[in-house]
Amino acid sequence: MGSTGYTCIRRTFCSFNILIWLCGSGFLAIGVWLHFAYPGYATLLPDHAVLSADCMFITVGVISFVIAFFGCCGSWFQSRCFLVIYFTLVVLLFLSEFLLGSLAFVFRGGMGRMLTQELKYGIEKHYNVSDRGGFLTPSVASIWDNLQVDLQCCGVSSYEDWYDISAWPGERWVPQSCCRLQYNSMFSEGSGDELANVDCRKAGNPALLWDKSCGQILQMWFVQRLHIVGTVILVIGFLQLFGLISSMLLFCTVKHKRSSKTYKSYSPTVDTTLTRNGVSGTYMDD
Repeated sequence: MGSTGYTCIRRTFCSFNILIWLCGSGFLAIGVWLHFAYPGYATLLPDHAVLSADCMFITVGVISFVIAFFGCCGSWFQSRCFLVIYFTLVVLLFLSEFLLGSLAFVFRGGMGRMLTQELKYGIEKHYNVSDRGGFLTPSVASIWDNLQVDLQCCGVSSYEDWYDISAWPGERWVPQSCCRLQYNSMFSEGSGDELANVDCRKAGNPALLWDKSCGQILQMWFVQRLHIVGTVILVIGFLQLFGLISSMLLFCTVKHKRSSKTYKSYSPTVDTTLTRNGVSGTYMDD
């Protein structure tokens, strides 16, 4: 491979990893921002706080940052060691993604049921009306109330998920956030509706509540964006494949160039033809 081709591969590989480094820094910044701006959402899954959005973004950002660091160093310093580390990390990342994706596909039904059970467990054991938490650490009650009002839903599978929880044992109540806006005490004053004076959360009338579950709405939101998820997966796979091929090409080129330079520096061409008294020839005493 000529010097021009080597320079092109090196610059392309370096630019590629700088882009990945910037993206990783962006993911890391988003994760930190979510952690401080919208904290506490991990408490929806009390036993699986690592699955929160901020932890996901921070993990992806750190991994991308580290891999891009080795790629940039390997390209800039023409280090075969850094290139091998880069290649190994990308292969391990690809295998991990493939393994997790396969397990998620095979056990998708079980994972869905487990997630539903965990969310219901959080409602049953950790919902406390009087505990609203703070700005940096909102409580489970605050998070669920905001979620149900924003999505206009009630419960994980249905409004019955709120029955007989630890906050009101033995009662068939729901939180105020499950009530439709016209029957919510915060919005029903002066409405003239005869149901406006009814305590919606204790009435036991499903007509006063949001008719959709939060799990159903979230599932619909995800299904409607499957094409985006598929596109993102394809782009990530292409980037990883490009990184693997480029790192190996650069690794082989660096090896070849170093071998060539070593040969030239230690095996110079020696002109054994000497000139003595104007006559060319080879002399043993020299």
